[in-house]
Amino acid sequence: MKNSIIFFGIDSLRSDHLGCYGYNRNTSPHIDKLASEGSLFLNNFSPNIPTTPGYASMLTGMDVINTQVVALRHKGLLRSEIKTLPEILQENGYRTICVGFTGNPSSRGFDEYFDYTAWGSWEEGRLHKAENLNEVTIPKLVELLHGEQPYFLFLRHMDPHAPYLPPAPYERMFYHGDECKPGNQSMEPIFNFEPHGEFHKSWMPPGITDKDYVISQYDGEIAYMDSCIQNIIQVLISHNVLDETLLVLNSDHGETLYEHDCYFDHHGLYECNLNIPLIIRYPEKVPKGKMISSYTSHVDIVPTILDLLDIETNIEFDGKKLTEQMLYNEKYKTEEFYITECTWMRKHGWRTPEWKLIIALEPDFHYKPEIELYNLNDDPNEIINLAELRSDKVKELTDKMNKWLEKRKKETGMETPIHDQGDWHGHEGIGSFKTSEQAYNTLRLLDATTAKRISEKSR
Repeated sequence: MKNSIIFFGIDSLRSDHLGCYGYNRNTSPHIDKLASEGSLFLNNFSPNIPTTPGYASMLTGMDVINTQVVALRHKGLLRSEIKTLPEILQENGYRTICVGFTGNPSSRGFDEYFDYTAWGSWEEGRLHKAENLNEVTIPKLVELLHGEQPYFLFLRHMDPHAPYLPPAPYERMFYHGDECKPGNQSMEPIFNFEPHGEFHKSWMPPGITDKDYVISQYDGEIAYMDSCIQNIIQVLISHNVLDETLLVLNSDHGETLYEHDCYFDHHGLYECNLNIPLIIRYPEKVPKGKMISSYTSHVDIVPTILDLLDIETNIEFDGKKLTEQMLYNEKYKTEEFYITECTWMRKHGWRTPEWKLIIALEPDFHYKPEIELYNLNDDPNEIINLAELRSDKVKELTDKMNKWLEKRKKETGMETPIHDQGDWHGHEGIGSFKTSEQAYNTLRLLDATTAKRISEKSR
């Protein structure tokens, strides 16, 4: 029988909060073990945030020009000319199951879809997202293991996506202070930011003053999810099929916690959002304990999976199979790439190992400058905007970006989607924002119910 696949697609997981990527908190012992038993990609990126374009590339092997999916609220379906991974696997005799990812344009091609409860508020109480996923997944997994067909099981984990409400004991695992201590003013800028302040209040403790508590809740979500992932692994162990199963762990994007004024969300083309984990475990073909430093991204995952499973296709993917990197330390020829965001802001840019250029295509609600330029070597936290001081570098990177875009337009026959998104923010008839004030007054996220609706329904 052909070997099967379990793909952990984890929402909002930044790599630097996992132990295997050097984090100082013990958030991920079981994920770390998977990494030690497989290959860990140190410089893996989500070039196109947020969720919708991220998963589009993750599940097709195509870049944002090819998929034409760039906005959170993408209007319409994925291009019919593009095949998704589940569609390819179906053609090769696989049974395809999806948990927690209905309604997204990139989820096309699964035989069965299952949902679970993954949203809530402070009033509704602590969330059991990962356990809810397991309640759906584990019986289905056992059924698949007793069947004759190989399977592709795609799990979209909503930990650690906001609201960060991990159950006990994880809510206190990394925090032992007083989250409502008088005099701590670190939460004031969050609650005073009107577009999202009310949303944050809907799932945070009343009277909270300490931002470190919230960051600890994010870490608690990871630890909680990590323990639940191990329950799935244990099912494979109990059926003696762990080493025969291809395991992939990836995220759609990272998360801003207290950085760049983009509090507890995932917008802004900063490293905390772009740098995401990629772990592949498959003892039959993937080296144990390998740490790979070359640059990789979402588009590389599908061709890699197909190569590991010896599935041939005539599709010309935009990504490259990573098998040679894992086996022979071969590196990509390119380490520069195009980046986009179309969530609460509409921006694009160009990233190299040393530099990052961000260009706003319309004013954003944080009143940030039109052009941002960061030296990633000297300023890894992206604090000092060098755009005015280094106009030469701005021009150089802009020219590189435009040259690449023109090349991709010719290769694909497609336009650059970030330029043609209409009411990308979900407010019909407004069009592009003319001022930051207009964006600030328009992009309100009032509560968890609104956030859930935006997340679950693409345009």
